[in-house]
Amino acid sequence: MILERFNDAAKRGVYSLQEFFVLAGKALGFIFVKPFYASDLFQQMDAIGVGSLGIVLLTGFFTGMVLALQSSVQLQTFGASDYIGRLIAGSGIAAQLGSMRVTEQIDALNTLGTDPIKKLVTPRVLAALVMLPVLTIINDFIGILGGNVIARFYLGKPSALYWKTVFEQMLAGGFTLHYIPNDFIQGLVKPFVFGGIISLVACYYGLKTTGGTEGVGISTTRTVVTASILILVVDYFLTQILLSIFPQ
Repeated sequence: MILERFNDAAKRGVYSLQEFFVLAGKALGFIFVKPFYASDLFQQMDAIGVGSLGIVLLTGFFTGMVLALQSSVQLQTFGASDYIGRLIAGSGIAAQLGSMRVTEQIDALNTLGTDPIKKLVTPRVLAALVMLPVLTIINDFIGILGGNVIARFYLGKPSALYWKTVFEQMLAGGFTLHYIPNDFIQGLVKPFVFGGIISLVACYYGLKTTGGTEGVGISTTRTVVTASILILVVDYFLTQILLSIFPQ
């Protein structure tokens, strides 16, 4: 009995992975295939970017304050910042697609001869790939600004000294056309990769939604949990790869 359950679970897991990678391959491949659905793309960029901006600013500011308190002198270098705002954007994607699935809107697209992956998934994935690096840059700047508040008003350090140490840390080793600090590379590559992970996971669970409104809630929860785990795992291996290619 136990072996049968394990076997069934393993089969479902392999089948789910197959479905996910097929979805990912189609969604990424459709980026270069007409029609491009530009209006849908810009709508999703607005939803992901502007829709997540508030929580990104809030978490970034207080993350910077905490880091400043812990380091006492200057911000510590960190590769993967808090992605809660992006995960919430991902859960929103899952909820939206899940609602369309349970209300048979996706079935209607199939009936009309429109590929739902091309129409619904690709614009959301592309929007996440574009907007998450932008959100990360904003988050990093707000975090540094929050650190300045702590350094100035709690630790009594002059703002000029704080910004001097920040730029010294950021530009340690120089910044030329032939050499870009590892922090900048990781800070731009990781959000790009994580944006793809979050959006693809969200779209996968959204399209797999069943069971009405209760199923939509389950899909959003699964999106956040799965994307969080994948980000932690991928972050480790991605850091190793980037450090081997661009050593400190």
